[in-house]
Order: sequence, then structure tokens, then C-alpha cells
Amino acid sequence: MNSYHNKYGFERHCWAEIDLDALRDNFAYVRQVAGGPVCAVVKADAYGHGAVAVARALHQAGAAGFAVSCLSEARHLRRHGVTLPIMVLGYTDPRFVRDLAHQGITQAVFSPEYAAALSAAAAEAGVSVACHLKVDTGMGRLGFGVRGDFDRALAQLKACYGLPGLSITGVFQHFAAADSDDAGDIAFTEAQQALFERTLQALRQAGCPTGVVHSANSAAQLRHPEWRGSMTRAGIVLYGLDPSPEVRFPALKPVMTLKTVVTHLNRLHPGESVSYGRTYTADRERLTATVAVGYADGYPRRLSGSDAGGVMLVRGCPAPVLGRVCMDQTVLDVTDVPGVAMGDEVTVFGPAGAAAGADTADTIAQKTGTINYEVVCGISRRVPRIYLQGGALVEIWNDLEEG
Repeated sequence: MNSYHNKYGFERHCWAEIDLDALRDNFAYVRQVAGGPVCAVVKADAYGHGAVAVARALHQAGAAGFAVSCLSEARHLRRHGVTLPIMVLGYTDPRFVRDLAHQGITQAVFSPEYAAALSAAAAEAGVSVACHLKVDTGMGRLGFGVRGDFDRALAQLKACYGLPGLSITGVFQHFAAADSDDAGDIAFTEAQQALFERTLQALRQAGCPTGVVHSANSAAQLRHPEWRGSMTRAGIVLYGLDPSPEVRFPALKPVMTLKTVVTHLNRLHPGESVSYGRTYTADRERLTATVAVGYADGYPRRLSGSDAGGVMLVRGCPAPVLGRVCMDQTVLDVTDVPGVAMGDEVTVFGPAGAAAGADTADTIAQKTGTINYEVVCGISRRVPRIYLQGGALVEIWNDLEEG
């Protein structure tokens, strides 16, 4: 479409299209494989896809609840009408226990010190906070460390049940290397699960109800559905991306496509250079296109033109990045793109680019030495999210237009 506006009226500058049909299909696939309730992880603004719209769609699809990273993310969902259970996986300042209690938000408890602080604040506020105990079986990040001194950690876990103001309603863990095919990592993951099961058994034998048990993350739940416990947590797979290059699930459908437009065409003559630092100089006459996306939108500067530079999709043809990626703009080589014109739609990355040799979130991750999680989480809030269902626009979220 050769226009700066489409028929829906939003400005075509730089935007992310979110395919709600693909999101629901991924959720249905996960639930089928897991064989039980699925808690959708929507932290980091649903991995860059927009937490509110994603939560609403997954509520309709049958999600059991949602997991977020912090209290602010949970309150954001509540303010926008999300009523399903929400769990905070990370730290919440104990001074905000009233928010947790009054808004029905479950808090992870991961150490005796934190449990005591949360209990004291809850008792002082006269509230009870629902909590899930986090068991560290080998992640080494947060949790009661059962991998070291098991008896000591178990005693600390049991003590939480007697603390005033805390209602223990679940127990969970997190895998460190479930997305790896390395034999050592596979053995480590199996050992983590065995240790977790040992912990659960010991708690139950001590008369401590374990409540909602959740163990499997995105990789583990699809490789080991028998480990789900009473609920499974689905993260990156909901958004149609594989947990790692080694662990792939062909049934997944990428949910996000980042797009922009051609804003300017330029005939580059031999000896002329492009962008900051003059890192690219034309060896022959080339046609270049400036597009409205840059590192401020989340397009990595490391994709600046080189052998491993970025490749976008213009009129179905791959268009390599020339020179350095700028804050708000990038230059492409469109010499071999027939009929290219100002206003043409450009796919920065997305599933449509794979067959044509243009970038996907996975290829960008490979080129920049990171993971696909970071690619989609890195799309900035100034980029509008355009939600599509059945190919039709159903919602626009634009942070710059809010208020």
C-alpha cells in the first residue's frame, strides 16, 4: 500500500502488528500439550506485545491466570479490568502489602528474610497476603536454596506457614537450562525436577499444604508435560518464538511483525557514502531507501550494514541495511526492488520475511548475539501496537497518544 495512512486511519510510521489469532493458536497448542491449566506470563509488557490486550485475548482463550515481574505490572492489568488471578514473580516492597491484599495479587516469597519482612508489614496493616513459595533447585537467583543445605532450607520453608499475614497458596520453581539439548544440561534439569519433587513431598509429610504447584516453564512444559504440577507457566512460546535455537516447536506461530515505511528514495553514485561515520561507500550506482525505524524503536544498532547486517522486506524483496542504524532512521539498499516508492510498507522483521531471506526475531537475535526474547522485549513504547484478528484491525495501543 503506497500511502502514509491505511484505511484504519493510524499513522504508518513505525508500528508492531500483533496477530491475536496466532496468539490464541499458540495458547491452545500449549494447553493441549501441557494437559492442564496454563498461567500466561505477561511480564515485560507481554514480552513487548502489550500486556493488556494480550491478557484480554488470553482470558477469552481460557488462561488460568497471569504472571508478572513486579507490582506495577500487576496494578496496570487490574486498572484495565483484568480480573483473573495475577502473581508477582519478583520482589515487591513490603510497604505495599495493602495493594497486594486489596487487589488480590499473589506474591512470590523467596527467602526467610523476605518472608519475615512481608509478614511484619502485613500484620501491621491488618491484611493477609496470598503467597507462593519459590524453591531454588539450581537457578541460583531467587528462592529457598534446597540444593545446598536441604534440611535448613526445608525448615525455612516450613516456618513460612506459621507467619502471620501470609497465606501460603502455592509452591514453585524455575528451570535454569530446560531449553538446552546438551547432555549435561538435560541431566541438570532432571535433577532440578527431582529435587523439587523431594521438597514437595517433605512439605506435605510435615503437614504443610503445597497448594498450586507449578514447575514447568516454556521449554519444560512442552518437553516434559508430566512436570506441570497443578499448573504450567507459559512465556515465550505464547508469542510464537522458540525457547532456544536448540529447542524448537514447529507448531508455534510468531505473533509480532515490526513494520515501517519508506520515507525517502535516493540515487547513490559511486564514491558517495551513507549515514554516520561514512561506514558504507557505494562501489556502483545504487538506489537507497530511508525507512522510519531506528534504535530508539528497538531496532538494534548492531544491525548496521555488514556481512551480518539487518535485512528488511520491501515489496517481497530482501533489502539490506546500508551504513549505520540511526536513532530514528535506517537506510536500505533497494537497488533490486522493482517499483519501490515513497510510502511503501516495509517489514522490519516478522514471519513473512523468512522465506524471502529477510529478518525474523530469531535471525536478528543470531546476528546481534542475543536471544529472541530480547528482540521483542526491546521494541520501545513509542512504537504503536496494532492488534489484528482475522486480518482485521481490532485495537490500537499508542502510548504517545494516550491522554
